[in-house]
Amino acid sequence: MNTHVESEITLSRTLGLLDITMIGVGAMIGAGIFVLTGIAAGEAGPALVLAFMLNGIVTTFTALSYAELGSCFPEAGGGYLWVKEGMGGTQGFLAGWMSWFAHAVACSLYGLGFGRFAVELISLGYPDVLNYAAPLTLVFMTIIVVLFAFINLRGASETGLVGNVVTIAKVVILGIFIAIGLKAMVENPNLNVWTDNFLPHGLGGVFVAMGLTFIAFEGYEIIAQSGEEVKDPKRNVPRAIFLSLIVVIIIYILVAVVAIGAVRVPASAGNIPVWEYLEAAQEVAIVRAAEQLMGRWGGILILISGLASTMSALNATIYSSSRVSFAMGRDRNLPEVFGRIHPRMRTPHWAVIISAVLIVVMAFSLPIDEVAKAADVMFLLMFAQVNITLMTLRQRRPDLDRGYFVPWFPIPPLIGIVSNAALAVFLVVETGRVGLVTVAWLAAGVLLYLGYFRRKEEVEGPKEVIHQEALVSVDYSVLVPVADVGHAAELGRLGSYLAREHDGEVLAVHVIKVPRSLTLADGRLFLKEGREPIEKVIEVARDLEVPVHSLVRLGRDVSSALLKTAAENSSDMILFGWPGTSGTNNVLFGSVIDRIVSNPPADLAIVRQRPTKQLKRIVVPVAGGPNTHLAVITAVALARNTREGTEVVLVHVVVDGASEADAQARANNAFRRAVEGVDYPVQTEMVQAADPVAGILKMADAADMIVIGATKEPRLKNLLIGNVASRVAEQAPCAVMIVKRRSTMLAAVLRETVLPPVRRSEKLERLENGEK
Repeated sequence: MNTHVESEITLSRTLGLLDITMIGVGAMIGAGIFVLTGIAAGEAGPALVLAFMLNGIVTTFTALSYAELGSCFPEAGGGYLWVKEGMGGTQGFLAGWMSWFAHAVACSLYGLGFGRFAVELISLGYPDVLNYAAPLTLVFMTIIVVLFAFINLRGASETGLVGNVVTIAKVVILGIFIAIGLKAMVENPNLNVWTDNFLPHGLGGVFVAMGLTFIAFEGYEIIAQSGEEVKDPKRNVPRAIFLSLIVVIIIYILVAVVAIGAVRVPASAGNIPVWEYLEAAQEVAIVRAAEQLMGRWGGILILISGLASTMSALNATIYSSSRVSFAMGRDRNLPEVFGRIHPRMRTPHWAVIISAVLIVVMAFSLPIDEVAKAADVMFLLMFAQVNITLMTLRQRRPDLDRGYFVPWFPIPPLIGIVSNAALAVFLVVETGRVGLVTVAWLAAGVLLYLGYFRRKEEVEGPKEVIHQEALVSVDYSVLVPVADVGHAAELGRLGSYLAREHDGEVLAVHVIKVPRSLTLADGRLFLKEGREPIEKVIEVARDLEVPVHSLVRLGRDVSSALLKTAAENSSDMILFGWPGTSGTNNVLFGSVIDRIVSNPPADLAIVRQRPTKQLKRIVVPVAGGPNTHLAVITAVALARNTREGTEVVLVHVVVDGASEADAQARANNAFRRAVEGVDYPVQTEMVQAADPVAGILKMADAADMIVIGATKEPRLKNLLIGNVASRVAEQAPCAVMIVKRRSTMLAAVLRETVLPPVRRSEKLERLENGEK
């Protein structure tokens, strides 16, 4: 076996705040502002300023998500790794697949932009080179891609140093252009250009301009890709994202203001609006504007800035493209060669080389303008995935060490999802071929992942399951997580009763939580302590002649490991033991159980354990709630399989003051619905009390166990099990089992994204604090 499979592959941390801020600025002030400004002006007219402003606003909502996730996952891979963590393997692979393609296409666009500017600059002295513009553009593109691939091979510090110099140079040149343009507008104002026809093509033109230029605003993705090589990433990654966005949005808006407001259409161009003049100039529109405002040398200066801009964008995007492919290779989502690190330079050398080859091949062989629009769509779709991931990880991983929290959650990520998806759909509808390219690339990725890389990832990745023993395959499975020997026997006994009712098996699971300071493989050192509670469950199940499927699993997060186990084994019920309240108002059962209780993937039973030798009398409160029937059939399963003659008593509580006739009618109706399909003799009783909890507790003294269904939750509140069940479990002198049905699809989506994290009911908190 190759040793690299189990070893940790990491990059060196050499980039400071200035380095990664300049990487982001360099990527965002690239070919977009020089190559696309003229084309976008033709679509939006004077509202080009509005298009840039709206792009800045739209991208800020996603940047907030990047800032939070980048602060707690400082690893190469950025959005790919986050989506994989929050949405699973297939979505994660697609995020990386789209990111790699989009960055490679952006690199090709920047390389071709550099080639065009280089030919334009040379033509000032040698006009005849324009006759060979197309082949010379490709030659210069190849040279610059190879040069920056070599620089990236040398290491991140060299990459950052070169990028800093180039980025600062182009910001200074653009600053001079803006200053001269603003001075010209003050000295010779022309307000008519803003008031006569601000939206010549309506809002649709603004949206087209936004779609054309959105690729220029994705530089913060590159900052996130650099997380594994950043010093103090928890602090520096969010700061770099916001600093780079502030600089870039201001520059883009001011360049648009100057291009529209300061430029005058020459007489030779005819009587046309300034935005049509800029559109006619296409990729050299800013050069023409500079020549008019600053003279011939101003045009040359902007050409030099254009070369610097495309170089710094190319540098940053080669860096990002190689890092996401490196992360995918390290995870076996691309061939393993992508995940190799150069032993001396500590850079992903093969990822850089292969990405550079892909960039050059795309530039030579594909209609790059159309493919660039497809890259925009893929960036937008990936950004939507990242926003969804932020929402799911807030629910699933509240334990993450976050250096930044998105304010007013969940409003910003929801706006990000809607705006990104809307822009992506708009681009696909406006340009039909873009949709075909996008679908083709995504389909190819899905086929590769499902047909090859998923299996390779499972076979060669770190093994999570380090012990597994299957005795028999059955149709019904009760998952019994066990953490210690003290509770294992009782959980094994109750789980065996429930499994035997359906001729099923007990799936006994122990999860070893591996801290991030260790590799996942190091968790094997704790295998012995995980076997002891498993052996106790096996012993009890064998005594009761119930098949056992035992499993010890490694994981960073216990609840995620249990959810994965339940999904892989198609568990029908999960049985948890609960020693009592956790002592915090925001956590009821503990962080592990709360996560699963909030959104159960199977029917759920939670046992508040108290000493019980035999189950002679089981009480089931019935009030017509959504989990009442599950409580009854669970109680019957326990009664039928524990001992002959165990009583099941259904109890309906009548609150003081209710009329006798109405109370009797409601009780009869509740009893009738509760026993539908139940073939076990049950008793029924009505109890009068001040409230439902007091009535149930009256029956507790003569009961060995109470089985109670979780009460109904409001749709837009994320309560765990409701007030009544929680209070009964806390106050009853006998054992209490709380049951809850598996979540519906709608409830699962709401709880995993929009709703705030699970918490105990406010009413229960007040009661425990002695308040009314």
